[in-house]
Amino acid sequence: MKLQGKTAIVTGGGRDIGAAVAKKLATEGASVAINYFASSAGAEATAAEIQDAGGRAFAMQGDLTKKEDVDALANRAVEEFGGIHVLVNNAGGLVARERIAEMSLEHWKNVMDVNLTSTFLMTNAALQHMKSGAIVNLASQAGRDGGGPGAVPYATSKGAVMTMTRGLAKELGPDIRVNALCPGMIDTDFHNIHTPDAGRRGFEANAPLKRQGHVSDAANLVLFLACDDSAFITGANIDINGGMLFS
Repeated sequence: MKLQGKTAIVTGGGRDIGAAVAKKLATEGASVAINYFASSAGAEATAAEIQDAGGRAFAMQGDLTKKEDVDALANRAVEEFGGIHVLVNNAGGLVARERIAEMSLEHWKNVMDVNLTSTFLMTNAALQHMKSGAIVNLASQAGRDGGGPGAVPYATSKGAVMTMTRGLAKELGPDIRVNALCPGMIDTDFHNIHTPDAGRRGFEANAPLKRQGHVSDAANLVLFLACDDSAFITGANIDINGGMLFS
């Protein structure tokens, strides 16, 4: 198994990509600490599925914009599983589509905190315990192309996550590798909430691969970046968008 004896923290692991990642890492032997903010049922079900298959996992609620919640998650992972070897910074979101001219400072700061500050805080906490391993960040295609209408804060925060990924790769190498995914249209609640169905059908018609991405597509890539199969890759922001954007 590619992650046998390793401990992974997966933030935002109660649904969609996060849940798929937690289960994928567990199939390769990782003990998984699953963070969630509101998706308690999904997180507990994911942890239970891992346990039922013979793995080790727990689900823990936490607001990752608060240092005390972040530290509590990292400390529990170390106490229960003996260390931290993989960190997947998946928590975040668009929050709402608002145009800059009508946007409040509160909304701007909220989106930045949810996507960028949470990544900083979780990385900072994990590094108190990580001697080696891998960090995988979830950025976005929006970080490359600016996102859709009303998504400027989200796109800006994800662009910053991409830059943080590059900087951390330099700062933490050679012992810890840092990479990121830049997902496009993945079939998740994110797009159920924020993307009109017509836009999704248009994507399917125009994408070279003629389909939306599956959460398993993202989970497979996270596993690759988390294990030694990608031992000579660091500082990369990897597109996963069905061919709709080439970088």
